[in-house]
This record gives sequence, structure tokens and C-alpha cells, in this order.
Amino acid sequence: MQKITCDADLEEGMAALRGLHPHWATIIERTGLPPLRRREGGFSGLAAIIVAQQLSVASARAVWARVESVLTPLTPERVLAASDEEMRLSGLSRPKQRTLRAVAAAIVGEELVLESLDTATPEQVHAHMTAISGIGPWTADVYLLFCLGHRDGFAAGDLAIQEAARVAFGLDARPKASELELLAEAWRPWRGVAARLLWAYYAALKKREGINA
Repeated sequence: MQKITCDADLEEGMAALRGLHPHWATIIERTGLPPLRRREGGFSGLAAIIVAQQLSVASARAVWARVESVLTPLTPERVLAASDEEMRLSGLSRPKQRTLRAVAAAIVGEELVLESLDTATPEQVHAHMTAISGIGPWTADVYLLFCLGHRDGFAAGDLAIQEAARVAFGLDARPKASELELLAEAWRPWRGVAARLLWAYYAALKKREGINA
């Protein structure tokens, strides 16, 4: 599996995308080099993604700090052994508690072997991860992009990426995940760089007065 590990990889992908469509040149001019956004993988990395779902950055950091404090050391075995009171003290919502326990049980039972995903295709990663209760496509995509660093990972279901694509490519409406998947086919094998650029473009849009993003 080819990975995005450094700024040079991002620059190579940006050059390739710029040659595919003139709109990419406009996006890149606005964003510059996007953040690499690599993060720790394994159970801890996946747990952090689960915690961050649908939370602001500040809220996610606060809850994550509580999770690490209460459920220490943060391992699948520790999560499965945690009492209901410990889970409550962790600050996790009930659905996230269930998801974290389901992931922990799948890892302990070897139904989910995160190490094996390192050489898997995006489609295989999706199939393995979304088979676990509580893990949806967005979680699998973020793990694929930032924990595994897959060069061709993408997140078609992310609202920020959808809105950025709408504005950048002059679409009539925010594309659905299936529509964005079709559009992104042309960006292979650099969809991982495309995703980072669109996230950066969305951040730029939010700073521009008068844009409904």
C-alpha cells in the first residue's frame, strides 16, 4: 500500500491533481500545502476517532483526556473490563460506549485485526471496519486516511468535503456521498491528497464572509 507520510508525498499528489482538472489549480492556490494530519493507529487511534465523532475539536479533546485518565492503560482488555460507572466517568455517550466496547471485543476475538489493514485496499478496510457495530463509513475513512495514511483514501460522506467540492467545482447542490464517489474516481490514486485539499479549502471558505459553508 502506497502511503502519504510526508510533505513531499502531498506535493507529488498536488502536482498530479493539478494536471487532472483546472479547478484543482484554483483550490491549491487558495489552500497551499494542506496539513499532513497523520495520527497514531491501532486501538488507541481508532478510539480517538470514535470519541471525536460529531464533536467540536475542543469538546473532543476534553472527552479524550477523560477517557485516557479513566480507562488507563487504554487497551481493548481494559475497555472490556471497565464498569458502567467508569464508562460514565469517561464522558462518553452511551452510543460511543457501545461502539468502543464492540471494537474492543472484535479485537480481542480477532474479528478485527487492525495490523492487517496496513496492506489492505480502501474497499477492504471499509468492509472489515464497518462490519463492527457502531463503525460507519466516516470512521473507516478517517482511520484509512490519517492512521493508515493510505494514498487513495477518501471520505465522500464528510459534509465539509462535500461542501468544498460543491463550491470548488461549481456544482448546483452539495453532492451526496455516492455522487462525490463518482466524481472522485478521476482523482485516483491521489484521493487522499484530494481529501486533505478539500478539507483545507472548506476551512478557507468558512473564513470568507458571505459563504454559506
